[in-house]
Amino acid sequence: MRILFDQGTPVLSEHQVETAYELGGSRLTNGELLAAAEGRFDVLVTTDRNLRYQQSLSGRKLAVLVLPTTSWPKLRGQVQNIASSLASLKPGEHLELAG
Repeated sequence: MRILFDQGTPVLSEHQVETAYELGGSRLTNGELLAAAEGRFDVLVTTDRNLRYQQSLSGRKLAVLVLPTTSWPKLRGQVQNIASSLASLKPGEHLELAG
């Protein structure tokens, strides 16, 4: 699985992972980031809870997983939940994990 981590998202995966920063994401709007990721990645992992309200996610080939925080100590206990969520996401799906 190819995964793109948005800025501020700690790297938690054993999959092929790149960060938005590596793609020049600090210069991209959310719409530009989604367009750049489409077709290159299977999942965008972000902490931006407003993304689904700001961008149309329907019909996309990219799934979006929203983490509840950027804090690694708080996410450490959710690693298994995050991994199983990544494995179950289908293209175009949007999933927000609870904190």
